[in-house]
Amino acid sequence: MQAVLATLEQCQTALVLGGDRDIAQVVSVAILELRIKLNRIEDAELKALCDAMVRDREPPEKPHHPNSHDGQRGRSPVSLKLVK
Repeated sequence: MQAVLATLEQCQTALVLGGDRDIAQVVSVAILELRIKLNRIEDAELKALCDAMVRDREPPEKPHHPNSHDGQRGRSPVSLKLVK
């Protein structure tokens, strides 16, 4: 499996250098999945990591004024979802 991982990383590098960034991103997802499998990372561990990262990126809470027009109305916060 380590050889497969190394090959995928080489492919990703070649794709980036060749200007195929969209395809390189797809390959990076495969690399991530393989690393998760090789390191036996459980779904709960990955979710906890994602939750911690989202908390770290959130700005401090501001008092919400119902009549404010800050341009963010209707938007939900960014989150990561594990899809299998």
